Amino acid sequence: MKKFPKLNLSLPRLTFKDTPINAYLVYTLVIFAFLLGMLTNKVMYLEKAAANPPAAAAGAAANPNQPPPAPAVVEGLDAGKLPPLGNLDAKVTMIEFSDFQCPFCKKYFDEAYKDVYEKYVKTGKVKFAYRHFPLTSIHPNAQKAAEAAECANEQGKFWEFHDTLFKNQDTWAPKPAADAETDWVTYAGELGMNTSQFQSCVDTEKYKKNVDDDAAVATSQAQVEATPTFFINGTRLVGAVPFAEIQKIVDEELKK
Repeated sequence: MKKFPKLNLSLPRLTFKDTPINAYLVYTLVIFAFLLGMLTNKVMYLEKAAANPPAAAAGAAANPNQPPPAPAVVEGLDAGKLPPLGNLDAKVTMIEFSDFQCPFCKKYFDEAYKDVYEKYVKTGKVKFAYRHFPLTSIHPNAQKAAEAAECANEQGKFWEFHDTLFKNQDTWAPKPAADAETDWVTYAGELGMNTSQFQSCVDTEKYKKNVDDDAAVATSQAQVEATPTFFINGTRLVGAVPFAEIQKIVDEELKK
């Protein structure tokens, strides 16, 4: 076997002189290595998270402050204290939670309410009920308008006053409270009501509790979040929907 000559290699020894510059360099390298390690760990964590995204349900469970969606159907909702329209024994009950100052409620009144009344209420197929849900944070006259409608009901004129408020919403809604009330008294007189009795009823907040009770049912049992909201035999329908959407649900209920 051929022998190779032994090589003697010597590596140069690195030494650092005890100078401020070299000490600073060593310190900088140590910090850099530390930061590099942290960055590497972060990248590995993010890659792992991207490869295993959490399920949507887990995400929802992790956010307890997010309210659950309102149920599509609400059972056991009654028609409230105001007199309903139509056949009291009708197969279908339609309940509207509404706000007299709400522009979307007026839109429903202008575009679909008449068709609902003519096709279903007038023919005895649907019992239609109105319940209060004044959005007082954005409609400053809504609460008192609802109370005024209750005072009209005291004199047997709720539905006539209901129609008048929506027809004239653009007139009274933007006004200060006192001026809006003056308009309501005028409407009451035009509808044949005793205006002194009506105004006293409004001023003393005689039926405030009725309005508040409706609003409480809306937020708790019915979980209403916007106006108008309808319940057709318990099935929820939200917004100033066209008559065709209402018709579809009512016809389905009538077939049952």
